[in-house]
Amino acid sequence: MRPFEGAPVALVAGLVFSTILVIAAIGDLRTRRIPNRLVAVLALAGIVYSVARAPLIPGLTQAGGGLLAGLACWLPFYALGWLGAGDVKLYAAAGAWLGPARAAEGALIGALFGAVLSLIWMMRSQGVKETAQTLGMAAATPEMLARPAVPGKRSTLPYGVAIAFGAIWAAWMPRILNV
Repeated sequence: MRPFEGAPVALVAGLVFSTILVIAAIGDLRTRRIPNRLVAVLALAGIVYSVARAPLIPGLTQAGGGLLAGLACWLPFYALGWLGAGDVKLYAAAGAWLGPARAAEGALIGALFGAVLSLIWMMRSQGVKETAQTLGMAAATPEMLARPAVPGKRSTLPYGVAIAFGAIWAAWMPRILNV
């Protein structure tokens, strides 16, 4: 069952969830930041929603498991310098709404969407030839992949867009993974 199926209140909750994620993605596009207050609202509302849909302990287990799954999926990429802390926190908060299985699925969808978005972003900022050369060097020299982005550079990808896309997809679309 998708997280927002069933009663009309579930649909309203789904619209709140999606709206917060879209606001976060737009903010990330504009400022390359995802506000902690927005993440906190998303996380707390997700916990309340999970507890409202199920008895207290199963609801908390679902929300906590989703939060931890969301964190576990993206934390390694933060450790490598590929993502900002706001991206990781945003997805962990979304996981509180989604539960562990949907959080894992949404992370996969977000990663795939992010890869396509990254290629488009690179081609737009560096050109096709430079992008091909960069990808060729990265394939030949794996340590390039561990190199963090230059801080404050506006050409960095606002990955909150991919994170939000993956979470919204997992919330509304049929399952693609049997996890």
